[in-house]
Amino acid sequence: MPTTGESGEMPARSRRADAQRNQRKLLAAAADVFVTSGVDAPVREIAARAGVGMGTIYRHFPTRADLVVAVYRHQVEACAEAGPALLASADSPFAALRQWVGLFVDFLVTKHGLATALQSDNDGFEALHTYFIDRLVPVCEQLLDAAVDAGEVRPGTRAYELMRGVGNLCVGGDGDPRYDPRRLVELLLRGLRRPRTS
Repeated sequence: MPTTGESGEMPARSRRADAQRNQRKLLAAAADVFVTSGVDAPVREIAARAGVGMGTIYRHFPTRADLVVAVYRHQVEACAEAGPALLASADSPFAALRQWVGLFVDFLVTKHGLATALQSDNDGFEALHTYFIDRLVPVCEQLLDAAVDAGEVRPGTRAYELMRGVGNLCVGGDGDPRYDPRRLVELLLRGLRRPRTS
């Protein structure tokens, strides 16, 4: 339990830690709502999911674009941090790659609608895209390299190619129950596998 100072107030460091936790909780709730309801979902829906008042959201994120960008960056960081953790805990490098690609697909769903939300700020969108590439391509490369070194995946596929391929398969699935991008992404991953020798 945090201690208070002589004035009875919580120390600044504890307040900052609480604020960061609350902001992470809010961003996770917003990401969940964006997946189910899109980036135009009512702010009250996000506030209810996060268990905060609408004023809290507007205090942190004065505009919807601010919130969307923050969710985007939060999801990129979560995806980037998951790579090494999966590699350390999964049964094999290929299993880690498959799980990470699943998270990447979830991220792409969350990212849907970002361009529309930021259409008035093309430079800001380009900066986010560069940040996305710089953070995630090395993570995917690490996972691919580990799977190649383990003899599970054929060499030659580049991380950027794989991410573009997954991204392209995820386009156009919205609202069409006949199209399941996850099934096709799984087929793509199977195509990377090195045939087992008897």
